[in-house]
Amino acid sequence: MLNNKKQIFGWVMYDWANSAYVTTVLVALLPPYFAAVVVPPEGINIGGAYFTSESIWAVMISFSAFVMFVFAPILGAISDFSAAKKRFLMLFCYGGSLATVALVFSSSGDILQTMILFVIAQICFVGSNIFYDAFLPQIASDDQIDWVSGKGFAFGYVGGGLQLALSLGLVTGHNVIGISQELAVRLAIAMAGLWWGGFAIITFLNVKEEPPGESLPAAYHHLPKWRAYTEVGLIRIVVTLRKVKQFKHLLLFLIAYLLYNNGIQTVMAMATIYGQQEIGLGTTTLMVTLLFIQFVSVFGALSFSKLAEKITAKKALMVSLVGWCLVIVYAYFLTNATEYFILGGIVGIVQGGSQALSRSFYGAMIPIHASAEFYGFYSVFTKGSAILGPLTFAAIGLITGSNRLAILGVIIFFISGLILLACVDVERAKEARNSVEFSQH
Repeated sequence: MLNNKKQIFGWVMYDWANSAYVTTVLVALLPPYFAAVVVPPEGINIGGAYFTSESIWAVMISFSAFVMFVFAPILGAISDFSAAKKRFLMLFCYGGSLATVALVFSSSGDILQTMILFVIAQICFVGSNIFYDAFLPQIASDDQIDWVSGKGFAFGYVGGGLQLALSLGLVTGHNVIGISQELAVRLAIAMAGLWWGGFAIITFLNVKEEPPGESLPAAYHHLPKWRAYTEVGLIRIVVTLRKVKQFKHLLLFLIAYLLYNNGIQTVMAMATIYGQQEIGLGTTTLMVTLLFIQFVSVFGALSFSKLAEKITAKKALMVSLVGWCLVIVYAYFLTNATEYFILGGIVGIVQGGSQALSRSFYGAMIPIHASAEFYGFYSVFTKGSAILGPLTFAAIGLITGSNRLAILGVIIFFISGLILLACVDVERAKEARNSVEFSQH
């Protein structure tokens, strides 16, 4: 399976497919639509306290992350043992796609409905990426993994960017086709869901999965398969945790990743609401900027992958984190649309580099035969960071009344993550990967 062009093409096309959800739903359209249309201007009264749309959005992101934080390692272990990564990928893909399409029915006042559908879509998006990422070390050799990961993100930025461009055309030209802007936004969101599920078919037709390395232990044969796989999956988690002390540098990277990804996830989740509420930017300006970010990110992902070949993935990743620190400082001083657009270009470059290299850097240090299990842990740290970051932003904003101070506070995540990343010894991590044997039961 290693370095097979057909397999790699099928794999990167899932990035193309699901990035439509990220760009159009998670970042571009749903946050400002939720704030301006779904939730009343005064917010929601819960227990006598009013919660703003920004706070509610941050809590939804955190809750979705918490659900996957709990279940991701178990799902990863089960899929490794049963060779069910592809089936799990399909399940989460189409669950998320359908929930996204159903958002077309969410209009003014449909707060609970919108929240439920978005949380389902977000959980499915995160869940599908566990199994998608787990294929990476099985289709790319160590010398190609940075490039293949970068290629996946590049395809994702292009696919998500093209779908966002279509959405931008629909929203800005709603009068031409005789519909309201509100309906145009809802149709664009539904279109993103169809794009996600539709293009994913290419992935499912081309990506093959190797059969499981061993059969289910005889002691579990009398149980229903779902229960047997769940029990064996839990046991595998325990076995991995017992041996985790042998993966000291892998753990060190995960902690560093937990910290700096707090910053990345917060910036991505709050960018449009920040631009709308703090700077007063309109929907069109926000969408054009996000479209610009998507295509700049293609250059970022590929150029940082090439940089990694010259100076190592670790050093290239550190360069991208320094770039994120500059993003935070610049964001604090933003005052107009032009500056927001310039910031978008910088974000595109560092976003492409940090996301692609984090995934491949981790993939090069984990046992290949337990890839889904380890990417389950990766997802735990990914989504664990998505819990603390947005909540920190929301807390600082509520306490100080300033979203600018909230965004500035995010810089601590990048600085602390950068310091820990500098301490990771890649060669020792790879030695541990090759020396540890795993038992399925």
